[in-house]
Amino acid sequence: MIIGMTAAVWAADSKININTATVEELAKLQRVTPKLAADIAEYRAKNGNFKTIDDLKKVKGFDDKLLKLNKDLITVGDSKKN
Repeated sequence: MIIGMTAAVWAADSKININTATVEELAKLQRVTPKLAADIAEYRAKNGNFKTIDDLKKVKGFDDKLLKLNKDLITVGDSKKN
């Protein structure tokens, strides 16, 4: 049981924060091309931090399918800091 809990904590800590990630880090997400990663970073620079991971769908090319593939891999970080 402790091992499972440790793995869950590690997984949460290893998520990519879409509000602070570099283009290179964003491109490591499933089926996210370098161009789409750059578009995500550009959108963030122009519009500010993402409030929820669902906000990624506002970026052209990032659809429901991509969100479903990556939802367990990403975070917007601590909402109190955003």
